[in-house]
Amino acid sequence: MPIGAAPDTRSGISRWTTRRWLRVGVTITSVVLLLLGGAGLWALQRSGDLTDEVVEVRSPALFNAVRLEAALVNQETGVRGYGLSGEREFLLPYTQGLDEERTALRTLDGLTRESGTAQRDLAVVRERIEAWQQKVARPVADADPAAAVATAAERAADGKVLFDAVRKALDDQQEHLIAARARAGEQLDSAQTLRTWVFAAITAVIVAVAFIVFAALRRGVTDPLGGIAQAARDVSRGRFDRAVPASGPADLQQLARDVDAMRRRLVEELERSEQDRQLLDQQAADLRRSNAELEQFAYVASHDLQEPLRKISSFTQLLQRRYGDKLDERADQYIAFAVDGANRMQILINDLLAFSRVGRVDSDLSEVDLEESFKGALDSLSVALEETGARVEHDPLPTITGSPHQLGLLWQNLLSNALKFRAPDRPPHIKVTVAQEGEQWRFTVRDNGIGIAPEFREKVFIIFQRLHTRDAYPGTGIGLAMCKKAVEFHGGTIHVDPVEGDGAAISFTLPDQGPVRADEIGAPTSP
Repeated sequence: MPIGAAPDTRSGISRWTTRRWLRVGVTITSVVLLLLGGAGLWALQRSGDLTDEVVEVRSPALFNAVRLEAALVNQETGVRGYGLSGEREFLLPYTQGLDEERTALRTLDGLTRESGTAQRDLAVVRERIEAWQQKVARPVADADPAAAVATAAERAADGKVLFDAVRKALDDQQEHLIAARARAGEQLDSAQTLRTWVFAAITAVIVAVAFIVFAALRRGVTDPLGGIAQAARDVSRGRFDRAVPASGPADLQQLARDVDAMRRRLVEELERSEQDRQLLDQQAADLRRSNAELEQFAYVASHDLQEPLRKISSFTQLLQRRYGDKLDERADQYIAFAVDGANRMQILINDLLAFSRVGRVDSDLSEVDLEESFKGALDSLSVALEETGARVEHDPLPTITGSPHQLGLLWQNLLSNALKFRAPDRPPHIKVTVAQEGEQWRFTVRDNGIGIAPEFREKVFIIFQRLHTRDAYPGTGIGLAMCKKAVEFHGGTIHVDPVEGDGAAISFTLPDQGPVRADEIGAPTSP
């Protein structure tokens, strides 16, 4: 359960998720559409069957019944003509009518096979046709021309009665076929009307389902999501008291509760952040007070402490000059110790003052031509460079934004270290390389001196950290610590690079866009 969320006490349908609602809705809609689709297919099939019955059965049956009647009329005409004239050419309609009769009877037999009434009508027609042909038509047609007239005259009365019976059977058959076709047409009209209504119902159901789905999505998904989104926008504008409404399916309600829990957590974090900010303001005030006290201490150290120290050094040196030949060798040694200690104390105080001023006193920023800054450092070390026979090379140096004084001290300390820790058997060779890496410059100061052991590469930047005795290499151990502080004030980094062969390589970076002020990142710039 999310932090701050209330337990879910709902039950039943109110706990359905969006997925479950969609699954149930799709299932119901699919069932309804399948039922309507089945009804539509049945209506189409019914309409098609009735259309086939009218077009392929009822109408052809009626047509062939009429065709049969015409064939029999042709037969009766041919027989009567032959019986009156005795000329054989009058039998041509009779012989043609026989062929038409057989074809029509065969077709009617196939078309009326499924109808009992039509089959009975067809049997009556066959029976009466057979009776007329057997009694009248065939005897007259089979007689020779001389006997045909007499045969026809003899059977004329029976022929009329029998052919009238044939006509009556044909009329009954056609009447029944017309009625059957009319019924089939009515059924076809009804089926087409039903089909139209079924498809209209399908269309109406589809429209209704679409409307229901749209309304359900709007009420169940769109509106709840819109409420959550609006509440989230209000919170993003700073209205942290704006509660996130929980509505809709269970998963969207859970989402709303999670977002509201996040809002409450954000409110708590902001309250803590405000408390932290107040604490930070108090610490910043304490830091400003501490810096003021530090400046006061620096003033005292530079004036009040150095003044008595200068007196001690001056009077000790005066004592050494005036009474050096009157004291014993041990007294001269003690006086020398006192003079050396006072001098070293003065150097240490001056170095401490310079270290404390880095990033605090000398923090005026301007464009610095590192070529000029590097040249100034060489001028300050000109005596040491000449005495040691050192050779210095450097790549073209860029112009950056920074503190001219601190960058000058940075070059001076790095070059001074390279000269101080030189190899005893060869003159110093110092090379400065420059490379641009993205938005910063990387500088490497490489020398051919005694080098720095790997285990001391991090310790050399700690204040007062010395790797050698004062007798071997003089100094206070503040130089590289001051370099680190100056580089970090400008937003860069400094470290000792591993090298192959003799010497040491110290790399540092400076931003191309200028320094990052310590007060901008909330870190103090002085101890």
